[in-house]
Amino acid sequence: MGLESASQEKKACLLARAWDWLKALPKSLLGKLLEFGSNTKKIGQDDPRKVIHSVKVGVALTLVSLFYYCQPLFDSFGVSVIWAVMTVVVVFEFSVGATLGKGFNRGMATLLAGALGVGAHHLACLSGHIGEPILLGLFVFVQATTATFIRFFPKIKERYDYGMLIFVLTFSLISVSGFRDDEILKLAKNRLSTILIGASACIIITIVVFPVWAGEDFHNLIANNLEKLGSFLEAFEGEYFKASKDGNSEDNKSLLEAYKSVLSSKNNEESLANFARWEPGHGRFQFRHPWKQYLNIGALTRQCAYRIEALNGHLNTNTQVSQEILSMIQDECTQMCSESSKALKELALAVKTMTKPSLADTHIANSKAATKNLKSLFQSNFREEANLLAVIPATTVASLLVDVVDCTEKIADSVNKLASEANFKSIDSTVSLEESQLQKCEPAHSEPKTDSLHVVIIVG
Repeated sequence: MGLESASQEKKACLLARAWDWLKALPKSLLGKLLEFGSNTKKIGQDDPRKVIHSVKVGVALTLVSLFYYCQPLFDSFGVSVIWAVMTVVVVFEFSVGATLGKGFNRGMATLLAGALGVGAHHLACLSGHIGEPILLGLFVFVQATTATFIRFFPKIKERYDYGMLIFVLTFSLISVSGFRDDEILKLAKNRLSTILIGASACIIITIVVFPVWAGEDFHNLIANNLEKLGSFLEAFEGEYFKASKDGNSEDNKSLLEAYKSVLSSKNNEESLANFARWEPGHGRFQFRHPWKQYLNIGALTRQCAYRIEALNGHLNTNTQVSQEILSMIQDECTQMCSESSKALKELALAVKTMTKPSLADTHIANSKAATKNLKSLFQSNFREEANLLAVIPATTVASLLVDVVDCTEKIADSVNKLASEANFKSIDSTVSLEESQLQKCEPAHSEPKTDSLHVVIIVG
């Protein structure tokens, strides 16, 4: 009796749990649907181009599917039309460069592999019925082994990895299927034609209908990364030295954390640079635009971001810093932060507007002068300092700021080289400097003047 009652209680408990789960199921499903809708709305609002891209893929697939639905077109290509559909699915990418790269890789790989496959088939036929499968197997082994090994070469893997993969696939399919199919030439022709149709549909739609240029995204990414570093230094100046106590702490917090995306931007930069090389000249980006120089700027920006990561660690440390020592180096460190911040923002603006930086060199010169003063200060005042624990935190921050100044100078040199190679427009620095000084001297709440100041900007 005791076992039966325990079994009944267990069944009742399971039924109660199942009933509770069923009652909670509608609410749980509704919550998941609301979360899915919220995520969908957020993705669409963050980048509307993703919605447009999805529609473009749907249009491309619908167009190539007409070759299946339209009987005359289907009679011309047969079941090979499915390769056009497959090509759209695998080739159509978000940006123009990515689509062109994949389309070129797939088209050329199919053409070369198809020609070699047909040649291998005819060569194997000369060896008779017994030697044909052996020779075909040998050809498949040799080309698969060779092509797979070539894929490990860095430059090949960077730009032609997909093409090598399609080459292995196409050669193997044509060689193997050709052994049982007497019309191998027709088979290769139909597959090549349908693949070219699918790739052409992708390329035309991605270029004509609201194109997304990888080069433009790469260009803006580099400029935004420079601006993030400048914003951090601007916020760090007030946060560490307590120079501005009445600022918006939430804004400062976002500025102090924005640089973190720069640390992990290497893969994105290399991917966008690879896609940008496939794109034709468009807008402000002409043919053979120096994308490699953007990668150099990105690498220097990350080096600066690592110094900034170390600076950020000193904001949250519990180590006691001597206020006396801090007050002694505050002016120089503040100037290094301020001038480096202005230089980085000037460089970011120059890259974004594709104009030669006019004031960056001035800000860098000011920051280097502050660096020189700081070194003299350390040599003259801190030689006999006994309390090393009080000196080390402040000197570490100062040393990191010196490194940031050096990194900023290297970034400026790299941006100037980019401006020269990409033929950025030049702006008269004297006019820009006079204009900025006039803006500083003008009162914050001044009445509008009837006689406006006309500034002439010389564009080369």
